[in-house]
Amino acid sequence: MPEPRPVRTVYLAGELFSAKHLAGNALLAEHLFDASGGRYRCVMPQDMPQGTSSRAIRDQDLRGLLACDAAIFHYDGLELDSGTVVEYLFAKFADIPAVLVRTDFRHAGDQKDGDPWNLMTSFYPRTETLWINSMDIYHDHLRNSDLTPRLAADALIHHAATHIAAALDEVCFERMQRSGLNPR
Repeated sequence: MPEPRPVRTVYLAGELFSAKHLAGNALLAEHLFDASGGRYRCVMPQDMPQGTSSRAIRDQDLRGLLACDAAIFHYDGLELDSGTVVEYLFAKFADIPAVLVRTDFRHAGDQKDGDPWNLMTSFYPRTETLWINSMDIYHDHLRNSDLTPRLAADALIHHAATHIAAALDEVCFERMQRSGLNPR
């Protein structure tokens, strides 16, 4: 019988300032757990108890990030969320495997043929980048099935979670292989 793969904690960074962000983060966390066969459990700043000061919130979020095995960073919008960018750079300086996820189909940033964001957050090791055109996938589910818009959105999130799980497998495998551990 094969040895079960360990459950890894994954910090889920991104905007959390509106109902759609909170709901989207929670749905992605659930779908990622399911799509990964239970290998990845998300730790979300939105679920952490709120500190009494801005500094306490920042410190708590950074401690949460540093305690995780890997991290996912939502890189959506014409301008990236500045807190998410700071957390990503902390993760890179701490050598935490990372997945950058962009579900926004718009191209922004200053890279002519590269990532659709500022070049200062590109080209870091042990980072996988996913570009998921959420609008196309959402409309594909509406066109090719009898799904309601809510179920099409749910299918979109599951699609994203499946690809994120594969990307996490890649970056976590690299880290474990480098440290001499058996990743399988």
